[in-house]
Amino acid sequence: MESLDTVLAAHRSYLLGWNIGTDGDPDLPTYRSDVPHATLNGVLRVAGPTPGEALVEARRRLRGVPRIWWVGPDSDVGTADGLVALGATEVARMPIMTRALTAAAGAPTPTGLHITETDDLDAFVPAYARVSGIPAEGVPATIEREKAFSGDGTVIRLAGRLADGRIVGTAVAWLSHGLVTLYFVGTQPEQRRQGIGAAMTRAALDLARERGAHTAALTSSPVGEGIYRRLGFRPVGEFRLLTF
Repeated sequence: MESLDTVLAAHRSYLLGWNIGTDGDPDLPTYRSDVPHATLNGVLRVAGPTPGEALVEARRRLRGVPRIWWVGPDSDVGTADGLVALGATEVARMPIMTRALTAAAGAPTPTGLHITETDDLDAFVPAYARVSGIPAEGVPATIEREKAFSGDGTVIRLAGRLADGRIVGTAVAWLSHGLVTLYFVGTQPEQRRQGIGAAMTRAALDLARERGAHTAALTSSPVGEGIYRRLGFRPVGEFRLLTF
């Protein structure tokens, strides 16, 4: 099982793959996609600068876009509380979860669902954008950022389609630092509670194991945590997500 430091490094490397701005240095890495969605612009950690110094510099780099602060175990102790004292609002606490890929995850594929890799970004991005809260006006920029994505790993995009070709489930598997990190695991609202999200997760884990990954990681919303626990994931840390 990879260390928490490695898990956090893989997470930073994925989000930096979206960056078209100044990424800064390891003490204050930031990423700017210009997509009007907070989690696609932000600060990845604060390790060295004071919260006040970090805030001034982050505002300079990320002016004009919604953004999020990922304050987790790789940030200095007291960073989150220091930012709150400066006016930040905590919008979520997200567990960082991992599991070993020594065995397949037990999640059946619902009848009629076909999960395959895809490079059809014009269809794939609107599907995950709808679930993730990316506004319609931000979809074209998201597609362009996906096409231009560049990082120190491999992106695998999985689409779950029905027989008529509609994408009802999505998952992005990021292979980097010897592990797979999952993003954009989602199900279209009208198709929920059928096991699609679990099946998409299992398919991504199976594919990553076949390609040599030994550990899987993700950050979960409170709604998804129970599903991931049933698939063998366990919390190893937490992000406090802040915004100004």
